[in-house]
Amino acid sequence: MPRPLIGITTYVEPSTRFGVWDVSTVLSPTGYHRLVQAAGGAAVLLPPDASESAAEVLSRVDGLVVAGGPDLDPARYGARRDPRTGPAVPERDEWELALIGAAVANGVPLLGICRGMQALNVALGGTLIQHIDGHSAGNGVVTQHPVRPVPGTRYAELVPEEAEVPTYHHQAVDRLGRDLVVSAHAVDGTVEAIEMTGDQWVVGVQWHPERGTDTRVMAGLVRAASRVPASRVPAPVG
Repeated sequence: MPRPLIGITTYVEPSTRFGVWDVSTVLSPTGYHRLVQAAGGAAVLLPPDASESAAEVLSRVDGLVVAGGPDLDPARYGARRDPRTGPAVPERDEWELALIGAAVANGVPLLGICRGMQALNVALGGTLIQHIDGHSAGNGVVTQHPVRPVPGTRYAELVPEEAEVPTYHHQAVDRLGRDLVVSAHAVDGTVEAIEMTGDQWVVGVQWHPERGTDTRVMAGLVRAASRVPASRVPAPVG
């Protein structure tokens, strides 16, 4: 039986040394596709595209990973920019929010990682805290902290115990988007995982599982993706 095909979002670096050329390049850290493969899926990278193409692109995959990355533009959730918020990346925001909307509309299993969890919350009408302390050492140094599952949630079924996770973020979920519930917290109360209510498999985690060895959350996505019909008719996204 073919492995479920999991699409992973990517990002564009405007100028990157690529062999003998200095060109714009579509990138994804290797941890993402390796985690998908370790969890039993096959990985495909999804470069940015026109937002109206999101449903068509998702009709070719069985599941979606929205990867980590820079801060979302606060205008996307109606907030003024905090001076500690990073510069906007409009192309990436537009594409990933469209993908999330199309995945929710079409029943495509989805895992949002770090920025991807925040984008999930924003796509469903939620807001973000633009800066918190204690969850990022800065300078690209990934640290560890414990995360506590909320009993009765999909995440708690996958990881029932308090677990140490790789963390690197300075923003967090504030007001939850529609149909979302919190499924894990850090010790300080920061929202560390969210998920959609109902039967559709939609989960977001604030940490970076691709920087660790625990495959359980990704395996949950892969199992959900294996149950997606091979043929889907994309629903319009309003």
